[in-house]
Order: sequence, then C-alpha cells, then structure tokens
Amino acid sequence: MALPHGTPTALSGRLVTEAGIEEGVLAWEGSRITGTGSGSRKDAVKLPEGCLILPGLIDLHCHGAGGGDFTSGSAADIRTAAAHLHRSGSTTVLASTCAAPLADLEDAFSRLADAVEAGLLAGIHAEGPFLSKERSGAHDPAFLLLPTQPDVARLVAAGRGHLASMTYAPELPGSDVLVYELVMHGVIPSIGHTDGSTEQTTAALDLINEELASTGFAGFSGRPTATHLFNAMPAIHHRSPGPVPLLLQRARAGEIAVELIADGVHLHAETVRMAFTIAGSENICLVSDSTSAAGCASGTYRLGRSEVTVMDGTAVLTGSGALAGGAGSLLDVVRCATRAGVGLVDAVRSATAVPAGVLGLADEVGSLRSGLRADAVVVTAELEPAGVLRNGEWIRPLEH
Repeated sequence: MALPHGTPTALSGRLVTEAGIEEGVLAWEGSRITGTGSGSRKDAVKLPEGCLILPGLIDLHCHGAGGGDFTSGSAADIRTAAAHLHRSGSTTVLASTCAAPLADLEDAFSRLADAVEAGLLAGIHAEGPFLSKERSGAHDPAFLLLPTQPDVARLVAAGRGHLASMTYAPELPGSDVLVYELVMHGVIPSIGHTDGSTEQTTAALDLINEELASTGFAGFSGRPTATHLFNAMPAIHHRSPGPVPLLLQRARAGEIAVELIADGVHLHAETVRMAFTIAGSENICLVSDSTSAAGCASGTYRLGRSEVTVMDGTAVLTGSGALAGGAGSLLDVVRCATRAGVGLVDAVRSATAVPAGVLGLADEVGSLRSGLRADAVVVTAELEPAGVLRNGEWIRPLEH
C-alpha cells in the first residue's frame, strides 16, 4: 500500500517509543516526521490489529546481505546488500569489513565511501585487521596485523571521512597509537576480538575515554563500543575474569556501549538476559553481524576472501565450522531478544536510539520524533516486517 511521494501521509496504530507503547499517529511529509502521538487524522492509514510501528532500526555491525559482501563485493554487490538490509527494517547501516590485505581494504573502503555519499550507508565499520590471532573468529589470521601509525592512517584516509568505527584488540603492541590516530580523526574505537586481561581492557578503556575527553570529540557521541560482547573474547573465569565483566560494568556506568548478537546462535538466552540486566538497555547495541548469506537460502556464500556455509540459519566457515557472522537481519535479532525475555521496548531501544547515539545521529534517526528522518518499520504482532519507510519513501510497501 504505497502512498504518493511528497504529500502528507500518516499511520494510525501502536507506536513503540522510548517511553513505551502507545496508541497514536505517525505523520510525515517528504523525508521528515511532522508529528507523533495521540489523536486522529482523517488521512491516516489504520493498521491492522496487533501491528506495531517501530523507529527504523540501526545496525552498527553487518558484513553484507542478500548475496552481497561489503568487503569483497563490487559496487553493485554493495547496493544489493544495502537494499536488502533496508527492506528488512535496518534503515541506517554501518557496512562492516573483515580482515584482508591492506590494499584490498583500501579498495573496499573506496567503494563503501561511494555508497555512503550516495545515501545508502551511514558509514564504515572496520572489523580489524588489528585483531588477536588467538581470538580471530572467522577472520583469516594471515591478514591480521599489529597496529602501526602509518597503517592505521592509511585506512583512515581510504575511508574519505566515512570510517565510523574500528574494532581492535587492546592488548596488541601499538594499540595506544591506534587509539590516538582513530580519536584524532573522529573514529570510534571498538574493543573486540581480544584475548586481553581485565587489566589490559581497563587500561585501554581509560585511555580511550581520556583521549575522547582531551580532544573534545565532536564527530560522534564520544562513547566507545565493544564488538559483539562475549564472542571472540575469553570466557569468564572466577580467577581470570577477562574483559567481559569489566565491559558490562563500564557499560552500566555509561562509559561504553556493548554490542550483542542476540540471534539465538551466538548467545544463549540467559546470557542475553544477564547482559541487559547488568548493563541496561540504554547501554546495549543489538547488532546482526550479518553476512552476505542474510536473507538467502542455505548454501555457500562469501565473507571477504573466505567461504561460509549456511545451514538452518547458522553461518560457519566452510571447512573449520567456526561461527562466521549472522544469517539474519537486525529485526530477527530484536525478535530473538524478546523471545529470550528482553522487553520489547528495551530491545527496540537497543536497536534504535542507542546506536543512533553512538553514531552521534540522535537528532536525525533512532526515534519516532517530530523533525527526525521519516524512518519507520511496521511489524506484525509476531515482529515480522509488514512495511518499511526510509527517508519518507516506502521501500517495502505496506502489506494488506
């Protein structure tokens, strides 16, 4: 049920806001929301019973979708992946790259920067190549490097101002230089794929916050992140707790936002509930970590230079069987989080307002507020997509 572009439009139904779920109207004109809240409008489309209106979802960590890979794919592949993610409800997307030779990453950054400038992506997230070989996950250890100022600067330059975040292992020699270089250029450091101790993680987070404070970091929110907490990190041990407890506590204090791949594959439901209980939904970013296989049938797909096999909704490296990212969308993750016992409002907040704040876009996206970009996802009572509005246009028309 597509409505004419450029004319006042409105939906009537249940809106999911940061305050809760309320009956009301979402109205927009052109690319901007013009009003929300209670009341009625004669021109509002009344949604079926059980449907909900969510803000457009914001995915800080996804490697591709719909058969397109962000690291190795062509410009056409990037467009395909972005379009699939948008139609699935992720109206704001950071394109994640995986470890690869620096020259390959520079080429990928150039293609992704073009897509950012075309309005398809919100920025670039570099997952590596400065990661722990002991916690490499699906990343090829052959392409992992120790950080040096020239190499970090080379990648920052390749992003043409669109590199938004970079995952790194803080225990690596040279990581301090990496933090200085990233913060100086307005790039969020993200702690992940690390074999570091509690002490090393504490020192790293203190350094990041010190650098953010000293530079008056204005590019984004000034809050670092932790890449897919629990995954590619040491497990918690009572005599060697590793980074996880610290990151949860510092998240609770608002110093960091932690990512969770709450897709029913990467984390047990009890782990998801624990993280929300300790850190609070306002300090968690739900992410999909989607691969090119997202939205596709079981089979083999690309993750950078590697091949992944997807079967029954799980993506693994072909051969080794190591988990290799997600096979679903961020809306799938929100649904799984609610099934794990997370409240719907909390799950939606962690997929909208919190990542918007991390990106410094809270005045642009992430909420159903007047003046923000007209991004919304209409879902059924089962949280299945029924329509997606992006920038005031129906990219997934409302289903009857």
